[in-house]
Amino acid sequence: MSGIIFFKSKDVEKVKNFYINKIGMDLWLEQGGCSILKHGNLLLGFCDREIVENPGIITIFYKEKSKIDKIYSKLKNIAISEPQVNEKYKIYHFFIKDPEGRTVEFQTFLHTLDPYMQGDEILITRRSIRKFQDKKIPRKLMLKLFDTCRYSPTSMNSESFYFVIIKDKKKLEYLSTIRGRSSDPIRKAPFAVAVCIDPEKTKRVYEDGIIAAYHFILSSWNYGLGTCWIAAMDREDVKECLNINKEHYIATITPLGFPYETKEIPDRRKAEEFVNLEDFE
Repeated sequence: MSGIIFFKSKDVEKVKNFYINKIGMDLWLEQGGCSILKHGNLLLGFCDREIVENPGIITIFYKEKSKIDKIYSKLKNIAISEPQVNEKYKIYHFFIKDPEGRTVEFQTFLHTLDPYMQGDEILITRRSIRKFQDKKIPRKLMLKLFDTCRYSPTSMNSESFYFVIIKDKKKLEYLSTIRGRSSDPIRKAPFAVAVCIDPEKTKRVYEDGIIAAYHFILSSWNYGLGTCWIAAMDREDVKECLNINKEHYIATITPLGFPYETKEIPDRRKAEEFVNLEDFE
């Protein structure tokens, strides 16, 4: 389910350009004199009318405090105040006015949130995390995460996957040494998770394992948790350490925790560079 907040506007074009060029929103839809803009899962519609409608506050939030500072540096000439911590609401924020006088707030939450990202945002923003906060993951959050993972597709609906949670510090330290620098992030996280497949339940061991692992990685990001794909961990010494059946397949062992920081989205190839779209023109 989604929704749109609409505002009456006397100058839709000016307002649209402000939100697109100054704030970085995308034009989602032009419809009958209304411009609908998108920022994550926020949809704002501005419709051509004879009066301006500007009640309440439009709040745009970001995952990290650094993003607030970055957009403030871009908008400080129109900001009402500098970014500051609000202890009452546990947020870091500042305010501006848009061209028609609406109050716009930019904020980040200083506490853990329930999922809010849309599917495309999860896919685009996911990053491999190699440094984690010294913070435990609540049991309730872990239950939600694994409850989502049970929907991972498998060959013939075999449900061949299972997960092994690793929290013993000695085991984490040992696993971090298996592949040198590649596996080192394991020791930096409060947990690690082995994604495993039982070959007696499926003929598509590797496919089921890789799909289940990536489903776990995307689900983790959805719940605000970081992971890092570590390959080549399907080894006898690893299975012995974790008491995993030597005939079972380990798709990956990934560290799991709250990210210490998230890097900017890097440039990627354009779609036209890796797929032929001529047949769709």
